[in-house]
Amino acid sequence: MAITAAMVKELREMTGAGMMECKKALTETDGNIDEAVEVLRKSGAAKAEKKASRIAAEGICRIAINGNRAAVAEVNSETDFVAKNEVFQTFVQAVADKALASGIEKAGDGEDVSEILGMKEELNEKTLTIGEKLSIRRFESVSAECVASYIHAGGKIGVLVAANGDASDETKTALTNLAMQIAAMSPKYISRNDISAEELAKLREITLESSLNDPFSLPKPILQGLLEKAVSGVWSEEDVAIYNEKKSNMNYLPNFLSKEAAAQLASLALEDKEAISGNKIFTGLVDGRISKHLKEICLLDQTYVKAEDGKQTVAAYLASVNKAIVIEKIVRFEVGEGMEKKEENFAEEVAKQMAEN
Repeated sequence: MAITAAMVKELREMTGAGMMECKKALTETDGNIDEAVEVLRKSGAAKAEKKASRIAAEGICRIAINGNRAAVAEVNSETDFVAKNEVFQTFVQAVADKALASGIEKAGDGEDVSEILGMKEELNEKTLTIGEKLSIRRFESVSAECVASYIHAGGKIGVLVAANGDASDETKTALTNLAMQIAAMSPKYISRNDISAEELAKLREITLESSLNDPFSLPKPILQGLLEKAVSGVWSEEDVAIYNEKKSNMNYLPNFLSKEAAAQLASLALEDKEAISGNKIFTGLVDGRISKHLKEICLLDQTYVKAEDGKQTVAAYLASVNKAIVIEKIVRFEVGEGMEKKEENFAEEVAKQMAEN
């Protein structure tokens, strides 16, 4: 029986074995898929199939740089122990090199990155060699006049920074410093200009709602109005009595009220949302909290971690190096972020692997 590419593809998807192993097994079984699966299982080539349902959320990031281009890749393993393996680390570097050479800007979660990079067979081979489920999770590249990178904690975090305007050694050093800043402070945006009107509106709504849900943080006139409503038929007699006893020191009152009383006060605030939102004092409070949050999530607004005065912003630091520098792109990969992680007893894991091999 003629062995078609479609048959090989189907068997590979079922077992995770390499292309040549699949073709050989199909040839031996005259194209019988079920029998070919058994052949691969017996030969050990289908070990990757057993590992497909496991969770691979450990691993490392590696970076490849060529002139003014760079790429960072994340490859996952099941355990941190394997992530420290030299064979695994060499493989991850090969993935980063391939990602950079591909010219593709990014690929990641939800896509078969190994297929995109043409490394499916090599991935399966490493899975069989190392003995754990491995996954090429994602990669992303940057290109600009000057690029810098930083790898933190042996590869747990990988950062790229790309900028135009100057490509001197001083700028390269500055971008490397920013890469370390990004690793530590994890900004979501380069500047406030990168945040869409829709995102800002959502941030305002979240800030407003969270403020109303924390009534004791509201301006005193607003809080006092809510408290008057609460003691006038909303709170229990016990909470009203506590309020009358402790109201002289409002800072301690929340510690004595029941959880129900606190929830009821928040409900009153939410019911008065429209009126409270129009209060200038409350608007100022919300604006202040939004501004503080933006300083945390926007790189240029963050306090530069090496600032001697503890106040200099990243924007000011860059200007002190060269006012022509414009940050074009930042990338920050943290291994396993957003993924489900499975806590497993090490002794049990060793026993499980011994039973499978």
